[in-house]
Amino acid sequence: MVEATGAEIKAAVAAQRDWVETLFDRLRQDGLDEPGVSRDPYGAGEQRAHASVAAIARDLGLEIAGDAAANLYMTMPGRDRTMPRVVIGSHLDSVPHGGNFDGAAGVVAGLAAIAALQRLGITPSCDIVVMGIRAEESIWFQVSYIGSRGALGTLPDGALSVRRIDTGRTLAEHIAECGGDPDALAAGVRYFEPSDIRAYLELHIEQAPSLVEAGKPVAICTGIPGNFRYPNARIEGANDHVGLPRRFRRDAAMAGAEFAMALDALWADHDSQGIPMACTLGRFYTDPTQHGLTIVPGTFHFSLDMRAYDEAVLTALDEKVDAIIAGIEQRRGVRFHRGPKARAAVGVVDPGIALHLKQYAARLGLDTLDLGSPASHDGAAFAERGIPIGMIFVKNANGSHNPFEAMTISDFLDGTNVLAYWLSSDLGS
Repeated sequence: MVEATGAEIKAAVAAQRDWVETLFDRLRQDGLDEPGVSRDPYGAGEQRAHASVAAIARDLGLEIAGDAAANLYMTMPGRDRTMPRVVIGSHLDSVPHGGNFDGAAGVVAGLAAIAALQRLGITPSCDIVVMGIRAEESIWFQVSYIGSRGALGTLPDGALSVRRIDTGRTLAEHIAECGGDPDALAAGVRYFEPSDIRAYLELHIEQAPSLVEAGKPVAICTGIPGNFRYPNARIEGANDHVGLPRRFRRDAAMAGAEFAMALDALWADHDSQGIPMACTLGRFYTDPTQHGLTIVPGTFHFSLDMRAYDEAVLTALDEKVDAIIAGIEQRRGVRFHRGPKARAAVGVVDPGIALHLKQYAARLGLDTLDLGSPASHDGAAFAERGIPIGMIFVKNANGSHNPFEAMTISDFLDGTNVLAYWLSSDLGS
């Protein structure tokens, strides 16, 4: 079989432009919640998005299936259906009032790449599965990678009992309502074994304007950070009179401020050494039922997300956070109550896949950037199970989790060209 040329790939992908634009418009309407979209996981917005994507997959003649976590699978059969398959995946949910392209672009790209192969008359050597993944955005349930971990049988203990932040209902209730089977998940039923999957690929918008800065349309991912998180932590001090001398105070707010500055200094130190990491205090406030102008705050609430690209660095950060907290407790007479801790492994990108993606981009005339992801992605859940992964980033001016995401369709098609070239070259011959 003759390999498709770059020009043929680009023409076949370009031919999908009209329905791609229509589908993105449809997905925006599925979750429209001005000023952005709210495709709530295991809720109405995500449900509508899954239905919209499945309708396109049916038009393309793909096989449609689901699993106990209510993930969506859209399969182009390969020549040998006994071979491990390639999965192209991403999520269809969003953060509240988020953007239309975060996650959804990866699912649309998978379908567009398959449509391009069909147009070229290429039947892949193995099945290609486009996976519409559930509940990647952890803000809703405070658990990472729910859909992908559900498919892989690696949901954390207790995950099915957590409650969605807006409804107060359990993850199990939401999954059942959307056609999944939480009892099967609880019993350890999984859709994939690692040996079932040859590779996992994902296209995603960039989440910091690195490509905008570099003036390039596409980047090849070098790694996905792991993290540890405390979603609901608090500092316990004592409410006291505003005139209380400093030596008598157990000021929870000042303890929180010292904690924040210590974390910032820790980050700056890692930056100076060229060690990539990030920390975020997403929730950071005094108790509104008790605080006041003339009251020393006795309670302070926060959440913490710490992330890095190396497991050893992440472990060291965990230990340094322990030491920072111990010092603040001793100096200020307060207690940190961190609550439940969540953990996600570093997603190591397969070097062979990354190299091929970069080579194929060059053949397409695309100048790429090597880029470590600043954010978490479902690919990390696959990498943790030993499955080779690769990611393509597409230029996006305004970041993600932003109602004004600014990916252009032309840049999206450039990223899809790279994905389609990999599929045609690595699976087509």
